[in-house]
Amino acid sequence: MVIADVQPLSRSPRLDGLTGLRWWAAFLVFLYHVQVVAPIPGPLSAVLRQGYLGVTFFFVLSGFVLTWSFAPVLRRSTFYLRRFARIFPSHAVAWMLAVPVFYAVLPIAAPIWVRPVDGPVLLLSFVLLQGWFTVPAILFAGNPAAWTLTCEFFFYAIHPFAQRILRIMTVRATLLTALGVVAVAWAYRASAWAFDGSWWANLPLPIQRAPEFILGMCIAWAIRQGWRPRVPVAVGIVALAAVVLVIAVVPAWMPDQLPGIIVGRFGNEAFTVACALAIVAVAVSGLDGHRSVFGDRVQVRLGEWSFAFYLVHATVIYFVLWFIEPLAPSWWNVLPSAGLFLVGLLIAALLFHGVERPVERRIRRWKDARDRSLDLAAESPG
Repeated sequence: MVIADVQPLSRSPRLDGLTGLRWWAAFLVFLYHVQVVAPIPGPLSAVLRQGYLGVTFFFVLSGFVLTWSFAPVLRRSTFYLRRFARIFPSHAVAWMLAVPVFYAVLPIAAPIWVRPVDGPVLLLSFVLLQGWFTVPAILFAGNPAAWTLTCEFFFYAIHPFAQRILRIMTVRATLLTALGVVAVAWAYRASAWAFDGSWWANLPLPIQRAPEFILGMCIAWAIRQGWRPRVPVAVGIVALAAVVLVIAVVPAWMPDQLPGIIVGRFGNEAFTVACALAIVAVAVSGLDGHRSVFGDRVQVRLGEWSFAFYLVHATVIYFVLWFIEPLAPSWWNVLPSAGLFLVGLLIAALLFHGVERPVERRIRRWKDARDRSLDLAAESPG
């Protein structure tokens, strides 16, 4: 642990490197899903199948960013409305795009993976409650990517209360809490393995994934309080890549042996630690004034689009599957994958600039004006 002679930050500077890095996590998820229609052959396919781990990065980064930008003077209602404004408008539009792709809305021949319309289940997915269910037909209802938003809304709900606890902690206590959170995550995975099939092993995903978010909160608060570990950015990125490679290779190499079983069971928890390491490395490097390899204008812009891209990319991929059969594994599949990527990116840009950014700004302006009116009313005599 390194605590430099740095005063706690009263105002948290922008860290563009993390915005750019967020894009690569979204791209990793895309690479995972595009294998459904245009798979790549050979060992690389095993690596691409680990792209779902990008979601883990999102959860850790979410805890970091919310805590990094935390302002104690902000009303709790304002915090919640801002998070709603950030997430829900784009989700609602992406949901409307997804339902005709994943559900048999019209009486026409549909692919085998298309589901019949189920009103209550679709309603659960629209209001982002589907992630509290473990049944796949509910968990992946509506827009299949949106189950993660159930987790995010749960994280937003607990953040102000968790932040009140963090605010009274020293750097050392915060880092010990981070270690404790990691230990809890590993212990839960071990107990779920030991009691496979029990209710304990199948807790709702928002609860299972909460340690990832809280870990992000802890490292952000420690850095805000002056913690400055000297971790090269390259080390953080290599850690991410190394964990992905180990998860891809070891379980396939020795599926019935203890190392393969352990890696298969605890891969996500190992990747969570690597995510924290990479985020710390990029954040501290940015605070030290170093130009981030992830902080150029293109990557930052892509990072801004990453949420919209995450919401729509699977819909684009499965829309194509309405009209074609999955392709045989081939290196030529890079070309259709690139086409799907560009279409998804275009829709994401339209969603960001047409819905996400303007609607969020309008809602925030309305709430900020209302808060100012309440403050003035409270200050006026009589």
